[in-house]
Amino acid sequence: MKITFLGTGTSQGIPIIGCECKVCQSTNQHDKRLRTSILVENENCKIVVDTGPDFREQMLKAKVKSIDAILYTHEHRDHIAGLDDIRAFNYLQNKPIDIYAEKNVIEALKLVYYYIFEPNPYPGVPKVITHQIDLEPFSINGFKIIPIRVMHYKLPIMCYRFNEFTYITDANYISEEEKEKIIGTKYLVVNALRKQKHISHFNLTEALQLIKELAPRKAWLIHISHQMGLAEEIKKELPENVSLAYDGLTIEI
Repeated sequence: MKITFLGTGTSQGIPIIGCECKVCQSTNQHDKRLRTSILVENENCKIVVDTGPDFREQMLKAKVKSIDAILYTHEHRDHIAGLDDIRAFNYLQNKPIDIYAEKNVIEALKLVYYYIFEPNPYPGVPKVITHQIDLEPFSINGFKIIPIRVMHYKLPIMCYRFNEFTYITDANYISEEEKEKIIGTKYLVVNALRKQKHISHFNLTEALQLIKELAPRKAWLIHISHQMGLAEEIKKELPENVSLAYDGLTIEI
């Protein structure tokens, strides 16, 4: 299995428009972050998790020529705003793209992208097939996926386990029951917005505490804001098995 970090930044990305902080002005490519998304691949399947505003750029940078499905974690704009750009894959693959999401996320997509779901859609609009999921495991082309419920302040969202790899974004609370689904994960991705406490995301301390509790072999931090600090400085503060993810990072499991 191969995972590509398409984006590792928070909702505004880094650099932020008009910001002159040392992170936004950094020339280090590891301080430049598109909105959070990953590509998960095995021999039978290519799955994108979330299509944020940078989806087109991410596909071009990663030289992605095909995808089999899109999984959505939740309906916030920094996770759904690139859906229209799947049209290129519709053309290349000559078929609709399968979308997997909870009921409320599908309803949000139908509201925002109403023109995709009209009975007689305009020619050339994206073509999708929606699959409503819940907390029960499901498979895509034989690839088993375990949904995990996390809380993003008051918003329940979905994160996912792919075999020994678990991906958790936009969370600040996970129940003990849902943590049981993660136990045994060897490779873990967790959101860590900044060092200071935040109302809807784990901060650095909380993310590291969760990683210590779940005890993966290796962990990466994502959904990082410019308030976290320079990548070169933060990595010196991290445990040996924890790294800041960066855009374009690929790992093979």
